[in-house]
Amino acid sequence: MELDAIDIALLAQLQQDASLSNLQLAERVHVSPPTCLRRVKRLWEAGLIAKQVAILHPERLAVVTGHGLTAIVEITLERQDAEALEAFERHVAPDPGVQQCYRVSPGPDFCLVVHARDMPDYQRLSQRLFTAHANVRNVKTFFSIHRAKFGAELPLPPSARPATSVPAKLP
Repeated sequence: MELDAIDIALLAQLQQDASLSNLQLAERVHVSPPTCLRRVKRLWEAGLIAKQVAILHPERLAVVTGHGLTAIVEITLERQDAEALEAFERHVAPDPGVQQCYRVSPGPDFCLVVHARDMPDYQRLSQRLFTAHANVRNVKTFFSIHRAKFGAELPLPPSARPATSVPAKLP
């Protein structure tokens, strides 16, 4: 699939705010609403847009639910053959406490971003995912004390961004 400047502009705008109406999105990228709708549908069908979600504000939500723990966890496996790596991914990826899972090199085999309600909840997650998994050789956990930045936008060619793009809202 080839992407032109309009497709890139649509993706850039949707990465910043996927709640825009079709009319607002069309105005921002300077196309007609029917063209905008058709192109966004094509981008979805091509699998370039994976899903649309709401990103919650953790500090504001903490007033209601408590702060919780965010941890970056390095995992080293005993065996690193393709089947062992894939088996570990299949083991951890479905767990709701695992927010992100990366296979990395060099160093550990995986880096995970996990979230738990509190330390006992993290201990249960650790037991469930790491201790009970026979192929895990080493676990090193770093607990976040402050999140300075969080983003999910992928870099796109800057020349294709429309001049009317709206800056992301700061917390």
